[in-house]
This record gives sequence, structure tokens and C-alpha cells, in this order.
Amino acid sequence: MIGKLTGRVDTQGEDWLLIDVGGVGYEIFCSARTLRALPESGGTATLMIATHVREDHIHLYGFADETEKAWFERLQSVQGVGARMALAILSILPPEDIGNAIARHDKKAITQAPGVGGKLAERIINELKDKVAKLTVAPGAAPAAAAAPATGQEAVMRDAVSALVHLGYRETEVRPYVSEALQAAGPEASLDAVIRETLKGLAPTGTMTR
Repeated sequence: MIGKLTGRVDTQGEDWLLIDVGGVGYEIFCSARTLRALPESGGTATLMIATHVREDHIHLYGFADETEKAWFERLQSVQGVGARMALAILSILPPEDIGNAIARHDKKAITQAPGVGGKLAERIINELKDKVAKLTVAPGAAPAAAAAPATGQEAVMRDAVSALVHLGYRETEVRPYVSEALQAAGPEASLDAVIRETLKGLAPTGTMTR
């Protein structure tokens, strides 16, 4: 199985790209988030790969980081969520936002993805809520969702940077964007609001680690 590919970006489509690895072109399906993070045609990119083998085809799915890849597989454990549906959800919500939506039982956030209705969103929440709880709880620690909110802009800055690095962004790159988001949002800005605003600024820059 192919687990990772590094090569030259050849061409891109709405949900796929062709990457040239030593003269061999691999067609890889990706989320919009991953595609935005890639360099322009001719640039070098590294993608984590999930290989799906069926009787009639072999499909490659590419991800900017292991976290997105893990959520791609996790979402497919839910009945009714296939590979394309999982990519659609990841195109609308970054991994951390998916986990937050599940923890908050926020169906509206999940139904933003094309093809995801209320019933499917409810199923995703119900089937993954326990897994999300395990992801956010360390031995002897309180659940992240139940932890006291960060106070002060320094704490919000620290937590926002940490969350974005976890998503695959470079710390040195995201700090200026987080700082700008904090200034725009004001002293009472919530962590979620700062992360969302920062991601808007990062989207066109493609600053993820490779």
C-alpha cells in the first residue's frame, strides 16, 4: 500500500490533483483544505496517502497531515459515510472543528458539507462522540470540552497556535495571523473565533508543513 508520496504538482481539479513522482503520474483525491495548501503547478509537495482497493479500481486519497488522514478514516466508520462524503466534510470543516462540532452536538456545522443531511449528521455525532471524548482526554486530565476557558489574550494566543500546529501548520507562520485575528476580535475574543478567523487568513497562503 502507498502511505506517502512526494513529487511535483502537475495539474489540479476540483477535488483531485496529479502528482508526478519520478515520471509516474498519480491521481489523488483530496479535500479542498489540502488542495489549498499545495504549491502551484511545478512545485514539490508531500501528501500522506490512504489507498482504497476495490475489485474495479484503486483510489488514492491525499492529506496534508496525519490528523486529516485519521479523520478521513474515522468518518468512514459511520454508516452512510463513504470516502467522497468524508472528503466533503473535511473540505468544509478542518479536523479540530469536526471534533468540536461532535462534542457540542452541533448538527448545523456538519450539515454544511454537501450531501450531509440532518439524519446523517446526527448519526455521525452519535457514533463518534465517544471516540472524540477519548481523543480529548488524557489520563488523569479533565475533558478538553469541560476545561475552563482560557483567559487573557496570551492564553488564547497560546491555545490557538497550539491547535493550528496540531492541524499541520508551522508555528512561525501562524503566529502573525493569530495575532492579527486577536487584534481584530478584541480582548473578549473566544478561542474558537480566533481559530476560525486565523484559518480564513491562512487559507490562500498554503503554510502547512510538508
